[in-house]
Amino acid sequence: MDYVLPLLFFFIACIYSSVGLGGGSSYAALMAIFGISYQIIPTTSLILNLLVTFFGMINFWKNGYGRFNLVYPFFLTSIPMTFFASSLDLSKETFELFLLGTLILVVIRIYFIKDLKMNIELNWFQKYIFIVLVGSILGFIAGGIGIGGGIYLVPIIIMFRLGTEKEASAAGAMFIWANSLTGVIARARSGTFDIDFILPLSIAVIIGGIIGSYFGAVRFSASKIQRVMGSVIIFAIVILLKGLL
Repeated sequence: MDYVLPLLFFFIACIYSSVGLGGGSSYAALMAIFGISYQIIPTTSLILNLLVTFFGMINFWKNGYGRFNLVYPFFLTSIPMTFFASSLDLSKETFELFLLGTLILVVIRIYFIKDLKMNIELNWFQKYIFIVLVGSILGFIAGGIGIGGGIYLVPIIIMFRLGTEKEASAAGAMFIWANSLTGVIARARSGTFDIDFILPLSIAVIIGGIIGSYFGAVRFSASKIQRVMGSVIIFAIVILLKGLL
């Protein structure tokens, strides 16, 4: 495991950072597969998200895709909810059920929601309620299990025609970074930091994040790239179900 996880996380960071994501869902899935303590998984995922999306923000914004007005409304509820969820002391069973449900939603998003274009026009009140709900839910997911929420936010931005794929990726990187930072701050007092475990993974995702975000911002198409990791997430779902049944 000393070399396997860092190598796997390097490739995950390359793939996810190319579309403005941190890779938290796959980090969490792999750690669950390798039997890592449920108390370490959220903190580790948040730190890795924080590192990977930092480079994504720089590269996407440097190439002109950044729109702060697209993402900041979601911060109003996501950041407080991230802090709240990160402060909760979840039991092992609750955490695994929460992670299982989240990973199932990720798989549905990757394999079954193929048409990301919707002709839905929201008035200002509907848009306000929508943003409040989405920000709250994604913030709770980010804080509770360490998945930054960008894997949901990016397609939502595209589905509701709020921005282009590249603009959505830039917004996703900033969203994940801000909520991951909030989660790390909230968990700093919990004692769930394992530096010896996190350090080699951090080095791996930093290198992967630099490579992936650069090519994603200037060359790669964002469509369908997340499906590469779908099989890993499905395997993690099977492992979690086996442990819960």
